[in-house]
Amino acid sequence: MEFAAKGRLAVRITAADVGKRVSVRRLVGSPDSGATFTDAVGVLTSWDDGVLIITRRFGDRVRIEESSLVAGKVVPAAPARRRGPAASYEELARITARAWQPVERERLGDWELRAAVRTVPGDGAGAQVRRVAFTRRANSVLPLGDPGLPLDTALSRVRAWYTQRGLPPYVQVSTGAEGTQELLGARLEAAGWVREVSSELRIAPLAPLADAGEGGDADAREATVRRVRLAREIDAGWLRQYNRTGDAAAEPDPVVRAVLTAGPSVWFASVPETDGTDAGVPAAIGRCVVDGRWAGFMAVEVAPHARRRGLATAVMTALARQALAEGASAAWLQVESDNTVATTMYGGMGFDVHHLYHHYRG
Repeated sequence: MEFAAKGRLAVRITAADVGKRVSVRRLVGSPDSGATFTDAVGVLTSWDDGVLIITRRFGDRVRIEESSLVAGKVVPAAPARRRGPAASYEELARITARAWQPVERERLGDWELRAAVRTVPGDGAGAQVRRVAFTRRANSVLPLGDPGLPLDTALSRVRAWYTQRGLPPYVQVSTGAEGTQELLGARLEAAGWVREVSSELRIAPLAPLADAGEGGDADAREATVRRVRLAREIDAGWLRQYNRTGDAAAEPDPVVRAVLTAGPSVWFASVPETDGTDAGVPAAIGRCVVDGRWAGFMAVEVAPHARRRGLATAVMTALARQALAEGASAAWLQVESDNTVATTMYGGMGFDVHHLYHHYRG
């Protein structure tokens, strides 16, 4: 890593560069114990009392003593993507938000407060009022820009808005691409908010997903794809396989159905069982939302007994073909960072990480 001409190292950043992407080199250890150079690249999110905090792409933070710096410079906001569809963070944030639409929303400057919750009254026989909420993505703030208020005041409004609805306050913060919100994340943590969940937003070209591939098993793969049924509506069997209610036998709350069926062009995929196992519940399911050039894939689930049969790939292929027919050319999906099985599978399908997003709880 070169920081200056002719090999000379120089610290060319100051506290005025907070909010910019920087590359720094620091000395770790002491000369007596064998000091080494260590590099860090990320957004400079604070520089106070002789300590720098750099937020790296995946949201982790590096604490650096100013006295240990030997070099530093401002670098371009994000490295150029070498493959896959070109996309900005804001474009993808808006696309993904339309795929997980809330039941209720309110503007706070450029922030959108989102909720998908329903109050279920008691039955008068001792049952208490309860609130059913579905997915953090539809029950968190989407902060695309300035809230129009000082941050402390805006966060107080957020807390009050979600408290009125019986919900914990969440703010969705992204890192790792040009225009993402490392600085906001650092300010939330300084205000006592806690990061609970981190997920990856991955993108890929759409056309390869629609190809069942070649080789000796091509006919078998194509036959599996033909088993996939596509529908505009979800039925009870699909919802039971999806099961985000905690009770596979219970009818999901209407708020679940309301979120899943909302979107520009929504499709539901299912693969019927063939061995009589739990009749009426598909062996595999999926959901796709087509929105302009983008096709979003989500809710891809396979019953435990039916795994390793290529059903997840078949569901993705059938949905990709439908999205291509509607004019889409690029694909996206969201997956939790610690779900190594899913990240490995999607990486094999050509999905690359574009950025990460994290849910901060007040």
